[in-house]
Amino acid sequence: MQMYVAGEWRTGEGEDAVRNPYSGEVVDTVPHASAADADAALRASVDGAETMRRLSAYERQALLERAATLTAAAVEELAHTISAEEGKPLAEARGEAGRIPDLIRLAAAEGARVHGETVPVDAAPNAADKLAFTLRQPCGVVVAVTPFNYPALLVGHKLYPALAAGNAVVLKPAGRTPLTALKLTQLLLEAGAPPNAVQCITGSGAELGAALCADERVRKISFTGSSAVGRRIAAVAGVKKLSLELGASCPVIVLADADLEQTAAATASGGYVNAGQVCISVQRVVVERPVYADFLDALVPRVEAIEVGDPFADGTQLSALISEGEAERVEATIAAAVGAGARLLTGGGRAGAVVEPTVVADVDPRDALSREELFGPAVAVTPAADVDEAIALANDGPYGLGAGIFTSSLTSALRFARAVDCGSIQINWTPLWRADLMPYGGLKASGVGKEGPRYAIEEMTELKTVVIHGVG
Repeated sequence: MQMYVAGEWRTGEGEDAVRNPYSGEVVDTVPHASAADADAALRASVDGAETMRRLSAYERQALLERAATLTAAAVEELAHTISAEEGKPLAEARGEAGRIPDLIRLAAAEGARVHGETVPVDAAPNAADKLAFTLRQPCGVVVAVTPFNYPALLVGHKLYPALAAGNAVVLKPAGRTPLTALKLTQLLLEAGAPPNAVQCITGSGAELGAALCADERVRKISFTGSSAVGRRIAAVAGVKKLSLELGASCPVIVLADADLEQTAAATASGGYVNAGQVCISVQRVVVERPVYADFLDALVPRVEAIEVGDPFADGTQLSALISEGEAERVEATIAAAVGAGARLLTGGGRAGAVVEPTVVADVDPRDALSREELFGPAVAVTPAADVDEAIALANDGPYGLGAGIFTSSLTSALRFARAVDCGSIQINWTPLWRADLMPYGGLKASGVGKEGPRYAIEEMTELKTVVIHGVG
């Protein structure tokens, strides 16, 4: 495939192979863009931003509605592309692709009702004859840098709100999963998007990131990825609006009054979807001691029942990580925890890029398996004496993206909601739950800013105040 830059599909100075993580086979090749390509994309986006700003909200909504219709017809093709380049089971890929048309329509609707408000300046002593109100206008050029793990959904949460707000977008998808983003770009153009309203540039993030993020023509950067890369973006960005959705190590608390069957079933899902490569995946479970053994007895058989295999095979529930190198890292992290005294209850093995679904008990909360982002199919389980210790352990870490609690006590649930420092709190479910319309983003090292179309549009617009002065 070619990349889309400055109103044309073009090649680059070289090519990068996109491989299926499970089989290692080449799915396709994409251009390896240069700094000159990045400059061309930014130059075209300045023109695209002017074009988008001149479109009415009605016209932008109609454009996105057409894109939603075209995307709905392409869901199966998108799903196969997602599975081929990212490695997730086809059933999961269909679920991801199927969310995109509704996400586009949601962004279109939110963009059509962007509004300001009146400001009661006549409460000031010198403003009796004045009227003030606010307006929201597009930022201009938005750079969207997206990760590999949800190559449609996480592109969509940046691309469509940006266009709905009247911006132009330079999209830089993950180097390992660019094909889905290119297909979504193609569908937008078929829907009638202005030629320079969107650019989709492929290649190395390490080579292109600084060129895109430091450029003064860019007003807004929306990034999803690791905390380390997020810090580098913040360091080079300069005076820009930033949304950074970064790392996580999401906790789940299980209190003694929880329904253990429900809790175990939810954990066996929440820890292993997309082979654990989800920012809000269950990574660590803190269980009150009276039910610790019972919880493990309920969890392990469910994890052992997860079907592992080819992402395109019927019944597969868990497949490869994005690369064999990532699988080796996850395997080593699990082994280090066991070497430090934790108990391996199931899993822990690796074959190529596939890591077995794993449960590790008695994990020291200071261990990397609990404290650092794993991004793999393993859950660390740790006992706690009571709810106070459990909440303290949930907060004891650098991240704050999502957290969940299982309890039949409303008092404990509300205490957890107020005390735990995470952007999303789930009561009687795991952190792995998201409605596309909700505000989504983390606290602490998990980032700044919010996604979800309404909230993303707010972050992708500028607020200005207009004051009308009386005369005569």
